[in-house]
Amino acid sequence: MNEDIQFILDSAKESMNAAIKHLEKQLVNIRAGKASPAMLGGVMVDYYGSQTPLNQVANVNTPDGRTISVQPWEKGMLQEIERGIMIANLGFNPMNNGEMIIINVPPLTEERRRDLAKQAKAEAEDAKIGVRSARKDANNEIKKLDDASEDLQKNAEIDIQQMTDKYVKKIDDILEVKEKEIMTV
Repeated sequence: MNEDIQFILDSAKESMNAAIKHLEKQLVNIRAGKASPAMLGGVMVDYYGSQTPLNQVANVNTPDGRTISVQPWEKGMLQEIERGIMIANLGFNPMNNGEMIIINVPPLTEERRRDLAKQAKAEAEDAKIGVRSARKDANNEIKKLDDASEDLQKNAEIDIQQMTDKYVKKIDDILEVKEKEIMTV
């Protein structure tokens, strides 16, 4: 096989892997009933005038499946952390006991579960768009090659389509697992 075609195939595969990795990262933030420190992953706190991720100013733990505890490294940060959690609009009601912030994670309602499943589906669709975009870019690159025969180009396009199908199937499998996790009470 032509080196240029192999390079194009490899870069398409890298792009498709990146789409899967991004999807997995996004799905971690969609909660499925059980408390997890990742739920507060997007919370930013005003730390002496600069926006800082929560996990850089406090320890975030889950003592049990329904509770998240946030232990700031500096007591003076309690109000700022509480404000940051409220601003993040995660639907949590943080309680400040003077030492730490405790968040009781309410069980999900059926309607909320459906919304989260829709959100997961949207993330999966974005990942599929990324995979298809990588396919399109690779096919365009192959068409630009002058030194590759028509047969080589056709075979490369077939390989890219098979790779695309494989990654779309992988995305569907990841989504199916996440939906099951979300819908399980």
